[in-house]
Amino acid sequence: MKRAIEIYIHIPFCVKKCDYCDFLSKVADDKEKTEYVKALLAEIRATKSPSNCEVISIFFGGGTPSILPSSLLSEIMAVLKERFIIANDAEITIECNPGTVDYEKLAQYKECGINRLSFGLQSTDNDELLRLGRIHTYEGFLKSYETARLVGFDNISIDLMSGLPGQSCSSWVEMLESVAVLKLTHISAYSLIVEEDTPFAKRELNLPDEDEERKMYEMTNEVLAKFGYHQYEISNYAKEGFACRHNIGYWKRVEYLGFGVGAASFLRRHCGLDLQSPLLSNGVRYNNIKDIKVYQENSSEVTKIRCDVEDLDEVDAMEEFVFLGLRMITGISDVEFKEEFGVSLRAVYGEMIDKLAAQGLLDFDEKILKLTRKGISVSNYVFGELLANEN
Repeated sequence: MKRAIEIYIHIPFCVKKCDYCDFLSKVADDKEKTEYVKALLAEIRATKSPSNCEVISIFFGGGTPSILPSSLLSEIMAVLKERFIIANDAEITIECNPGTVDYEKLAQYKECGINRLSFGLQSTDNDELLRLGRIHTYEGFLKSYETARLVGFDNISIDLMSGLPGQSCSSWVEMLESVAVLKLTHISAYSLIVEEDTPFAKRELNLPDEDEERKMYEMTNEVLAKFGYHQYEISNYAKEGFACRHNIGYWKRVEYLGFGVGAASFLRRHCGLDLQSPLLSNGVRYNNIKDIKVYQENSSEVTKIRCDVEDLDEVDAMEEFVFLGLRMITGISDVEFKEEFGVSLRAVYGEMIDKLAAQGLLDFDEKILKLTRKGISVSNYVFGELLANEN
């Protein structure tokens, strides 16, 4: 039986940089985009396909992958199909910015195998979009969304941001209700984080206070549930059968290969960096370098572009299993933890589980460990307490 693996492709280009964004992205002309894709294809071709693996998901992230000409996306897909065994039902997602796609481009996406779209809507309020530095309006999103439906895409996700300057719980609820009536299959709802060295960090922002943000978070689940969306992860909601398989793979520590500048990978083998080498019990993580120029000059010699290689020890792997797995609303299985590490969750984290359960933040029936509703709203605190105090 083949092992599951995922692929992430990083496209570091945008029409313009948003005022809150600290992702690895930049504005580029057509020549730069073409040269980057050439280097990306060289990296993919120079990477040996892990033995006995089948790709269950591919995710084009960025940046704004939809900024590329569709011919370049098709070329990337063709090379991936040459180099890897891709499952017939693989989930293949591309992040799109409203206004960067039209009927012809979307039709070519579908023809090359892309079957899921993720639109970076962020807000339905045009004033909020302007303050965020987004290039689109809500009306522009609706046009792109309706075009995607005409092309035949039936798996469409959006990103929304809460906790924006001037936003209130009531305006957030109105926003949720306005998008929930659309035939979306998936909604990712994230709270704004003001990152250092961004234009937002240099401004005085009228942000909602902590209590208001917490209300927004709880109302997200309440409102979307009325429209048939179930919360399956801290920030993600989906119609039945449409939870994002690619992201679930991250949280469940499924192996993945990242291609492109700055992309991260996780494998259960040493990658010296030979993907045919023996499996490791705890896995290895590494990143590609973040300098685009150096990446493009060396992408065909993969050992020159990979850095931060870390062979995980058992403690590292246990911690990842817990804090990634607890992001899932269903929690983590004690049976699976024992199968992976040979000990129970209680044997490693028992004291802190009891302490956090007494605070109403964790629920543990000796089979499944999961966050309570109260725990979800302060999940970072729970993770910090749990992992800093293991026995």
